[in-house]
Amino acid sequence: MSMLTGATVLITGGTGSLGKALTRELLDNHDVRRLIILSRDELKQLECRTLFNDDPRLRWFIGDVRDRHRLMRAFHGVDFVIHAAALKQVDTAEYNPFEFVETNVRGSQNVIDAAIDSGVKKVVALSTDKASSPVNMYGATKLCADRLFITANHYAAAYETRFSVVRYGNVSGSRGSILPIWRQLASEGKSLPITDDRMTRFWITLPQAVKFVLDSFEIMSGGELYVPRIPSIRIPDLAEAVAPGAKTHEIGIRPGEKLHEEMIAMDDSRRTVAVGDRYVVMPHIAGWGYTVPEGAIPVADGFSFQSDSNEMWLSVEQLRELMENVD
Repeated sequence: MSMLTGATVLITGGTGSLGKALTRELLDNHDVRRLIILSRDELKQLECRTLFNDDPRLRWFIGDVRDRHRLMRAFHGVDFVIHAAALKQVDTAEYNPFEFVETNVRGSQNVIDAAIDSGVKKVVALSTDKASSPVNMYGATKLCADRLFITANHYAAAYETRFSVVRYGNVSGSRGSILPIWRQLASEGKSLPITDDRMTRFWITLPQAVKFVLDSFEIMSGGELYVPRIPSIRIPDLAEAVAPGAKTHEIGIRPGEKLHEEMIAMDDSRRTVAVGDRYVVMPHIAGWGYTVPEGAIPVADGFSFQSDSNEMWLSVEQLRELMENVD
């Protein structure tokens, strides 16, 4: 039986690709008592209500994480929270930096305050590879959010609420994916745009991401930053897997974009251990009584988890097989 069975779960930003996949998993396989979706877009909520046939366990809250009072109302009686709401477009952040601060930083603090004051048991916040050694505004705001959630365990030390963070890169087949664009271009006999032939990325599927997030509730004690141990891909290999033999052309790296993804920086290796299917970056300071996970193996000195130096790689054939069920 899952820890989430019979519980009330809330997902902020729950109408995105990951939110919908989490919703399906929680309804089908975890038998939650109530599942609350909080998001800003009424049209996306209507589409999700239709998608899930107005399941009676679902509750729909129009709201923004910038609004602490709305969060307090939504969090009433909630046991577990998945915080997925964020502004995420790298180039948009460069033109609208303070809007990203308002949502990704101030919004995160609002989630923390509402969770503690409402007696939520556990919160898992979703991060991004761009928060590791950030070079753009989006990554900088997500690094701030990560630190806020880890440090929140100090504020909640005398309470039941505990916070952890899950960090991973782009999810294959998620909203905004390049895959459907490439497929359309290939069907028209056109060349596929690639930012840079040298580019590498981590690869995680939507079902893997969902499982990783939900498993974190089962093992977290509060203060962990979890990173999945996943393979890397070369972007030209991905293009070949999507459209065999298709021509490609480079369009250049966008402002604020990295050539290679990083999920754990070298300076964090002193606090990083490997446990099962994940790396765990432990907190700098843990006055709430954090203990090292059982079976933890410290990583090598100077370790960093980057997509170009990863030990695990997917071939074109493996990518093609994995993408058979990816839209």
